Amino acid sequence: MEPILNVKNLTMRFGGLTALNKVNLAVEKGQIAALIGPNGAGKTTFFNCITGIYNPTEGDVEITPPGKSTQRLNGLKPNYVTERGLARTFQNIRLFQGMTVLENVMIGRSCRLKSGILGAMFRPASQREEEKKAVYDSYEVLEKIGLEQYVDEMAVNLPYGAQRRLEIARALATDPFLLLLDEPAAGMNPQETKELDDLIIWLRDNEDLSILLIEHDMKLVMSLSDNIHVVDYGKKIAEGDPEHVKSNPDVIKAYLGDDTEDA
Repeated sequence: MEPILNVKNLTMRFGGLTALNKVNLAVEKGQIAALIGPNGAGKTTFFNCITGIYNPTEGDVEITPPGKSTQRLNGLKPNYVTERGLARTFQNIRLFQGMTVLENVMIGRSCRLKSGILGAMFRPASQREEEKKAVYDSYEVLEKIGLEQYVDEMAVNLPYGAQRRLEIARALATDPFLLLLDEPAAGMNPQETKELDDLIIWLRDNEDLSILLIEHDMKLVMSLSDNIHVVDYGKKIAEGDPEHVKSNPDVIKAYLGDDTEDA
């Protein structure tokens, strides 16, 4: 089966610093994959390269959306990458704090709207119907994520764990086939992390999503992931299922240590 994301020899240099060095990574349809490694290993740089924030120095980023032909993403701006079906969250929460929960999700939904500037100015019947559907679709996303009770609440007033989930809801509103989660469990307590674990599995199983996540919580990674990719100093040093990665001596030396022996 052809992977839905196929990254080949991805290299990113910042002046004399090589942040990523010929990294290869593929994600299959329906898979939950993880990208792990020490701080500064190049994980977020990898996300930035495949989502258009950075244009990689070398290599190819290709996607094959379900039912469509293969497309190359190199050089595309982030909004065009999103339109092609990749959505992401960020390690540091990037919500519109002065907007409501519903409005935050509707902003994510905007990339799927057809009305342009003239429609916004003159608001014909088609524009008004599209706006109503956007509200409905956004509320439906909140129901799936379990945030419908906060629909009219300002984002800044949400509990921390709910803010994390709202970022996921906004990403889902773009209607992706591949969801990229950057440290989704960062700062969460054990109960919130367990709920996140359940949510990610539910999204994969019920929303026809594939998921690639960066995460330092090894218990979460080991319990969720079908396949794990490990990077260190910008190079990929291992790949495999959780049991294979957990027992890999290079991974243990570079990252895991003894902390995950009981994971």
